This record gives sequence, C-alpha cells and structure tokens, in this order.
Amino acid sequence: MTSGPQNPPTGYENQFQRKYGEFGTKFEFGSNPTAELWNGRLAMLGFLAAILVELTTGQGFMHWLGLI
Repeated sequence: MTSGPQNPPTGYENQFQRKYGEFGTKFEFGSNPTAELWNGRLAMLGFLAAILVELTTGQGFMHWLGLI
C-alpha cells in the first residue's frame, strides 16, 4: 500500500515512518511496536520483582503469595 497526499499512512505504515526515538515514549493501545515495547518492559520489571522476592525472603514467589 502506498501513501501519498490522497492516501495518508495508517496503522503500521505510520509506525514505520516514525524515528526510533519516538517509540515507547507514550502508551498506545492495540497491536503496535510501542505496545510491544511496553509489554516487554513491564514483563522485565515483573520478573525482576519475583527474583527480588525470592532472594530476600528465601521463598518462591507463589509460596510467598500463599498460593502454594
């Protein structure tokens, strides 16, 4: 699909025209590169939190929550 004056870029075409520094600076809903960056960042924080709980308490995360 080509974009021009008659066909403005939409969806992923608009994402590909952005500079790299513009990704991940604001939260956007839907399936797009910015949402994937935030998903990865939050997953890393969650994983780090689980490891910190394990190291500081000596219990597994699920055991610490009381689920096991």
